[in-house]
Amino acid sequence: MSQTDKRRVLTPEALAMMDSIARTGSFAAAAREMGKVPSALTYSVRQLEEALDVLLFDRRSRQAELTAAGRELLIEGRRLLQEMDAVTNRVRRVATGWESELTIAIDDAVARRALFDLMERFYQLDPGDGAPAGPPTRLKLRVEVLSGTWEALLSGQADLAVGTSAQPPGNSVFCELLGDMEMVFCVAPHHALARHEGVLSAADIAQHRIIAVADSARSLAPMTVGVLPGQEVLTVPSMSSKLEGLLRGLGCGSLPASMVRRHLEAGRLVAPPTYRDKRIVPLHYAWRNTGQPPGKALAWWLEQLQSAKTREALVHQHEGLLL
Repeated sequence: MSQTDKRRVLTPEALAMMDSIARTGSFAAAAREMGKVPSALTYSVRQLEEALDVLLFDRRSRQAELTAAGRELLIEGRRLLQEMDAVTNRVRRVATGWESELTIAIDDAVARRALFDLMERFYQLDPGDGAPAGPPTRLKLRVEVLSGTWEALLSGQADLAVGTSAQPPGNSVFCELLGDMEMVFCVAPHHALARHEGVLSAADIAQHRIIAVADSARSLAPMTVGVLPGQEVLTVPSMSSKLEGLLRGLGCGSLPASMVRRHLEAGRLVAPPTYRDKRIVPLHYAWRNTGQPPGKALAWWLEQLQSAKTREALVHQHEGLLL
């Protein structure tokens, strides 16, 4: 029998029959429960055994005793039936306006604690259809750097981008200000620049290795921030790895003020004065202009982002996390 024929025999009805026989302990009791005659169940079980080329019940037993193969089919069958019910409920709820999946791309500079607070609240939503709490939309989170955040949105790989740089040209997206993030130039206390007297000039900094987080863009032109002409660069994949590099004295560089504040206070990092004024980076959030109203999940996230308190937390709530 082909794989296709096996799938035709392994139906939800056949799995439900196995479950009923196992629960009631006999073919006769299962037949009564299902409104069938025992011979019909016996025939269906034999068809199933022939299709799978295994014995599901021990014929030597007077009771409906499962073989090892039968027990495995029962376990997997019950799981599949539960998943089928879940899919049915999800499809019904998606039809009410909830997206099946929502992908959120965040820049690596965005505070994770605030983001996970939002996700926790999202999963506690009551979709209002009598189903268990929690919307049917699956969340997918991806972390990008610099132009990579825009690229994820513009390419359709993300539905919402949080922490983008300035708005790109064109009218294909909606873009709102998230907040201003202060970046602090810092080094380890044992780094040579920590012992420099006076204000650091561009020439002073250029003589030392800078630690930079790689732009994650693949199609858009990648951005480079803070690297001076001729400066040696250590490129790392994330803000957390950049912080680790700074703490070890592997180079110099800038990180969000709230990310390094506790390290500065503890003396693990120092922030020497530089030729640049305080560096403020405006962050935005954006979503695609599809010409249609957003789905319920995206609409909920956009509503949360209208809160000044939420925006403040996403920009500044780095403390309290293991980075």
